[in-house]
Amino acid sequence: MAPAGVDAAAERSELVRGALAAAHDAHGGQTRDTGNGEMQFIEHPLAVAELLAQHGCEDEVLAASLLHDTVENTATEVDDLRERFGDEVAGLVGALTEDEEIASYEERKEEHRRRVAAAGRRAQAVFAADKLANLEVLCDAYAARGESVDEDLQVPLDVKIHTWELDLEMLCAEAPELGLVRELADRLKSLRRLRLERPASSG
Repeated sequence: MAPAGVDAAAERSELVRGALAAAHDAHGGQTRDTGNGEMQFIEHPLAVAELLAQHGCEDEVLAASLLHDTVENTATEVDDLRERFGDEVAGLVGALTEDEEIASYEERKEEHRRRVAAAGRRAQAVFAADKLANLEVLCDAYAARGESVDEDLQVPLDVKIHTWELDLEMLCAEAPELGLVRELADRLKSLRRLRLERPASSG
């Protein structure tokens, strides 16, 4: 079952309802590591969309948030989304899709930040919600496991946090008025505080 905000939007909007169904189909059976065990992949786009729904974002933004990982993590192509959901949703998903041909993690993230910065407020809102949803999951994992979460991350925790700080820097420059940007800043502060308060050997 979808979170309350997403569920209400899906009841109201055929576009959101279709994107929700497509996201479930695309990510069915996929899981992702949280740093504290695995979760169903679909829970991530649902969490991103719920954050955006709580901030009153438009249906096209909610649809794109539900689909934002489909091109990156499934066989879905941007043109498939354009045919089914229109240019706006497809364009947003395209802007939110990292270029996997860039091998370096830092360079790939930097290129993606530049693209999102150029793509406008709607893309920046989804980008902020995506980072916030990921950060919230990691904060929960860190509270449970401490520095040992590093063992299950694809990149070192320090690198991941620095990347989020750079993401926040871009968002503060491009869209400082977005409530999600302020929430992301607050959550990063919370994670830094957790790391200071919890001994490195705990977990």
